[in-house]
Amino acid sequence: MSEHFDVHGGARLVGEVDVVGAKNSVLKLMAAALLAEGTTTITNCPQILDVPLMGDVLRSVGCEVVIEGDTATITTPAELSHRADSAAMGKLRASVCVLGPLVGRLKQAVVALPGGDAIGSRPLDMHQNGLRKLGATSTIEHGCVVAKAETLVGAQIWLDFPSVGATENILMAAVLAEGTTVIDNCAREPEIVDICTMLTEMGAKIDGAGTSTLTVHGVEQLHPTTHSVIGDRIVGATWAFAASMTRGDVTVRGVNPHHLDLVLNKLQLAGADVETFGDKGFRVVQPERPKAVDWVTLPYPGFATDLQPFAVALSAVSEGTSMITENVYEARFRFIEEMIRLSGDARTDGHHAVVRGVSRLSSAPVWASDIRAGAGLVLAGLCADGVTEVWDVFHIDRGYPHFVENLNRLGARIERVSGEPDRT
Repeated sequence: MSEHFDVHGGARLVGEVDVVGAKNSVLKLMAAALLAEGTTTITNCPQILDVPLMGDVLRSVGCEVVIEGDTATITTPAELSHRADSAAMGKLRASVCVLGPLVGRLKQAVVALPGGDAIGSRPLDMHQNGLRKLGATSTIEHGCVVAKAETLVGAQIWLDFPSVGATENILMAAVLAEGTTVIDNCAREPEIVDICTMLTEMGAKIDGAGTSTLTVHGVEQLHPTTHSVIGDRIVGATWAFAASMTRGDVTVRGVNPHHLDLVLNKLQLAGADVETFGDKGFRVVQPERPKAVDWVTLPYPGFATDLQPFAVALSAVSEGTSMITENVYEARFRFIEEMIRLSGDARTDGHHAVVRGVSRLSSAPVWASDIRAGAGLVLAGLCADGVTEVWDVFHIDRGYPHFVENLNRLGARIERVSGEPDRT
């Protein structure tokens, strides 16, 4: 049975909301547990669908995984399977991040190509090329990445694009390689810093976390650890956009606002008042209708592609005309097709979109194509006349714990409803 959200328009969001661990970090941290025999504990885990899915992936290679509340306990045996090709692999993109740990620990891996969000192609060329630089062979066979090495030896590796996934896989293979690996033009996201922190706690030797160059001095083995996941900056930013779109007043706790400097600065340009609380949280107050601003997605510290749907949704209700430029994933603009259903005035041309703000959107049935698009449609529904039906909400459940409950506590009116959509 399908589920959808009934989103009642006209809400002004007011109150406080807590942000838990980052989806884009916790799944990679769980994969990193493969690098050390014994029991690794990860706390501040978000209660989202992807966490138990990653648990299934780890069980498929021989781990014992217990998830209770916000804690995941992963016991990695001495003898792991090198085959990660279970059905769970096809349900989330992050499943491919077991490739680096398996190659690093076992010197071989067969990893099913990942599934997940429909936001465009994400080829694994850079992942494979990095492993080849370290001395492994890597091919695609029967829907799987197949990698094997006699030994891994440190190397100088240049990434053509600062890919988060490629940086993580190469990093996790390199920590157990012989000698020193230098990864240039690597990703700089806070989630990369988080995984470097955990690996260091496990005994890895890594320099340059948070910069465009990572230097990894290989060690013979790692040991288990206990690590707390950083706050989810994408979820935190979602609440910031929600406050601005609904002309609300929302305090967000549990996320470092400095991870969102660009977002919060842009919202100030849109007319919001922003207050930060050290590294613990922030408050966004939007006293009047937001003003149009332009947005350009770029790798961190630029504006995250994950937040592009919220930029489009905010622009759709802002005063004036905005241009949104997508430089990372070509299919993100699928979201705009659904915004047009809600009477958004938007046009796309290649990787640019022009959005002319309207004073009020109009409710309609809409379909989520990915996690962030789904959340963006819910926020748009809050700014529409009538009741907006948002379908395929399983996407939202993969990235937002207690999304409906948090919105209702802030003053929204949203219900989760079971049933099949009427597409006539």
